[in-house]
Amino acid sequence: MDPLDTQYGMPESEAAADARRLIDDWASNPVRHHPTSFRDDTEPPAFGTTPPEPQPDRRIVPAWAAGLAVASIGVGAGITGIGCGAWLVLQGLASVTLNGVLMATLPVAGLAMAATAIGGAISKARSAVTKNVYEGLVTHHTEIHNNSTTRGAFFARTRNEIR
Repeated sequence: MDPLDTQYGMPESEAAADARRLIDDWASNPVRHHPTSFRDDTEPPAFGTTPPEPQPDRRIVPAWAAGLAVASIGVGAGITGIGCGAWLVLQGLASVTLNGVLMATLPVAGLAMAATAIGGAISKARSAVTKNVYEGLVTHHTEIHNNSTTRGAFFARTRNEIR
């Protein structure tokens, strides 16, 4: 490759002639470029003579949508509270040992046993002694009439008459 050749193998003189032809062609038929945007970098004034324009809030939110939003926030907060309470209870249960359970329940069980014994003693002391004595003949009379009827093929029903 010759050091005077261009990258694509065109000699330097031909490349210069081709460039001159393109430049002359552009000079005779220039392309007009128009800006597509404009940027004004001047700083706007901090205040002016124009009074401020009121901009009222005209967003319309239906009552059901506002209620639903408030209810969902309340439900979310409630569920979070229940979850925190359950977490605390489970953390407490995880730290329970047999000694801790016995220390907490034995006094209550002792009080319940003492209250039951005292209540039983009071109940026995207050109960009146009643003895019923019946004198006379006892007659027991039973009649069985075997009048039974069964009806139905798949689901059967039987009626027995006992008097």
